Amino acid sequence: MTAPEAPAVLPYGEWPSPIDAATAAAHDGNPEYVGVVGEEVWWTAPRPAEAGRRALIRRRPDGAEECPLPAPWNVRSRVIEYGGTPWAGAVVDGTPLIVFVHFPDQRLYAFRPDEPAVAPRPLTPVSPVGGGLRWADLTLRPERGEVWGVLEEFTGDRPTDVRRVPAAVPLDGSAADDRTAVRELTAATHRFVTGPRLSPDGRQAAWLAWDHPRMPWDGTELRIADVDTAGVFTSARTLIGGPSESVAQADWAADGTLLAATDRTGWWNVHRVDTATGEAVNLCPREEEFGSALWKLGHRWFAPLDHGPVAVLHGVGAHRLGLLDPATGEVTDAAGPWTEWAPALAVTGSRVVGIAASARTAYEIVELDAATGRTRVVGGAHHDTVDPAYLPEAVHRTFTGPGGREVHANVYPPRSPHATGDGPAPYAVWAHGGPTGHAAMVLDLEIAYFTSRGIGVVEVNYGGSTGYGRAYRDRLREQWGVVDVEDCAAVAAGLVAEGAADPRRLAVRGGSAGGWTSAAALATSGTYACGTVMYPILDLTGWSPQGGETHDFESRYLESLIGPLARVPERYRDRSPVTHADRIRVPFLLLQGLDDVICPPVQCERFLAAVAGRGIPHAYLTFEGEGHGFRRLDTMVTSIEAEFALYARVFGFEAPGVPELELTT
Repeated sequence: MTAPEAPAVLPYGEWPSPIDAATAAAHDGNPEYVGVVGEEVWWTAPRPAEAGRRALIRRRPDGAEECPLPAPWNVRSRVIEYGGTPWAGAVVDGTPLIVFVHFPDQRLYAFRPDEPAVAPRPLTPVSPVGGGLRWADLTLRPERGEVWGVLEEFTGDRPTDVRRVPAAVPLDGSAADDRTAVRELTAATHRFVTGPRLSPDGRQAAWLAWDHPRMPWDGTELRIADVDTAGVFTSARTLIGGPSESVAQADWAADGTLLAATDRTGWWNVHRVDTATGEAVNLCPREEEFGSALWKLGHRWFAPLDHGPVAVLHGVGAHRLGLLDPATGEVTDAAGPWTEWAPALAVTGSRVVGIAASARTAYEIVELDAATGRTRVVGGAHHDTVDPAYLPEAVHRTFTGPGGREVHANVYPPRSPHATGDGPAPYAVWAHGGPTGHAAMVLDLEIAYFTSRGIGVVEVNYGGSTGYGRAYRDRLREQWGVVDVEDCAAVAAGLVAEGAADPRRLAVRGGSAGGWTSAAALATSGTYACGTVMYPILDLTGWSPQGGETHDFESRYLESLIGPLARVPERYRDRSPVTHADRIRVPFLLLQGLDDVICPPVQCERFLAAVAGRGIPHAYLTFEGEGHGFRRLDTMVTSIEAEFALYARVFGFEAPGVPELELTT
């Protein structure tokens, strides 16, 4: 037998790889919003090559998958700009009826997938005011002839001229051109709400609500109301929650029990809530998360089954699927190779359907049969696009930050079957968005694009990240731009100290809040040789309510991340990268979507004006038709290759086949 050829020692960055930017970009994005319609499973899926639209996928009982809505239909909501569940379905008169949000106009449409010759018909009108009418977190109520959800209605031209309320839309189309035909289910007493959940007997409805300046992971209220025979909500009241208690989800069990995931213990645990008194009993007291940050309306971390158990996602850091016995508090985990589950659970009978992935597999649709314990992939199955030998061997690590605090990170060392390096490798430190977010350790071909070429990647779940309890989340309170920057630097220093990373070839990169952390690190730390900053926040004063440069949902987020502007105006100035552009000494790449209303281009333009003439090599690439986060294939290819070209230039390696990045000073 011939011995396998030993890997060649090649310069980091110059390792040959079959993972090109087009391959990585084509597989960007994950399935979302899984649901069950009769015996069918439905979900939305990304289509980067189709102008970045979200397609609605149908899986028939025989396993056949199809896309019943061709391009340009785009099933995606803009409520709170991050969206929420954009479709709902049920079997009505023997066939599926689907209602969905179309992204360009944000109207609700209804269609019968078994009648392909009949075009979707609008259910809601277009409003000429501000951002118009938007919808999310939908539930079909065919017995009432309605679809329920969250109505977001703009009352003026400013991003903060907006109201939100649970509402019902008639399925007969009578509201298609008549706003008055939309039935508001309760008074608009709160700035933010989720869609109402109807009790099994139809006599009560529950939903979540919160107000500025809180974000939903800071504090929410579980609201409940009686529902009369006409479907009118009465006697609305708060059961649990408040300024310092975050209720992430509420739902009804088949026996009429109200369940809620609340962090009143410091961890999101599932509680049984008495609908009369508000007494909450923890069904499984653990220092684990059974919920997370409600960035999108309709996220589901638990789902009660009709025969008693509750499907739950739980864990520290990563979420895994289990079945919780409410009587004993025991959790039985589902078998299978998946190590991360998305906050999207649907149940029917004894079946639980979710979206799961691992470090070697992309997110796919997985079904658990609670009666037998069997798990299987039922849709969107992962297929190896490239030889798995080119994928990194991901490892979760805990590093030591300032003051001895723990910092969690996912490390992706360089890996190739045909090449190896000599000495410590260059590393890119990735800061996730949010900042109240979480970097999951799952297969990402964009990461593999770099690691297969000899550049390591480490994703840092810095203080403020979800998955590790409220105390870990609260580390970032009034410390944004400090704790996140320090934790990223501590992880980089840890990799350098153990000989894995080259201290002279470190990069920092991130998008949105991660773009902020990257820019702040370049301005305040000498750790990095370059940085990639994507659709970032760069000027805190501009991003504040007074500056008016962001959307309503996050318009007062800085009050917890930085402090109230009136009390600490100097912090807004002193922590903003735009204020310290003169301190940046290394090359950087700035990437921005021109349609971004969350982190608008004006932030980048102001920053570049401060950098101009200082002799710092940089590039600024903008993209028409892109908002917050890139979705189009061509945009992502350009972005990936530009980042790699920056590393080639700064780290000193050749990048044949990749367009050279033109830097200005």
